Amino acid sequence: MKNPRRRAREIALQALYAWQLGGGDAAEALEQARGLEGFERADAALVEALVRGSIERAATLDALIEPHLIERRLSELSPVERAILRIGTLELAERPETPVKVVLNEAIDLGKDFGGAQGHRFVNGVLERVAQAVRPGEFARLRKSA
Repeated sequence: MKNPRRRAREIALQALYAWQLGGGDAAEALEQARGLEGFERADAALVEALVRGSIERAATLDALIEPHLIERRLSELSPVERAILRIGTLELAERPETPVKVVLNEAIDLGKDFGGAQGHRFVNGVLERVAQAVRPGEFARLRKSA
């Protein structure tokens, strides 16, 4: 059984995917998220923080992500990859209580569960570079212990 925080990230990913395809605002995306299967078992506060933060600060998050894309543009990514990168970057940049290792592992798992065949590897590489930029000390300690 998945823990409430894992389920929250899955729900947030699904809500962000729908938002990217259909538009709207954070309130509409959150309303849709509340109707998704498994929401009642998710950490509702985390769902709200991830969905609201990813939508309201999409341009800021994209600016943090884009320098770390290699030979690709953000607009060329699948909606799933874009959503995972926004969630991971939001957590790295604005939720220091979530360890880098957890952010990376969760993003990899989302990529495996929802993304293309090798999408999780791409997402991991980009988020490692984002982590190195926004949390250099913690990232260096993580690499040393690996």
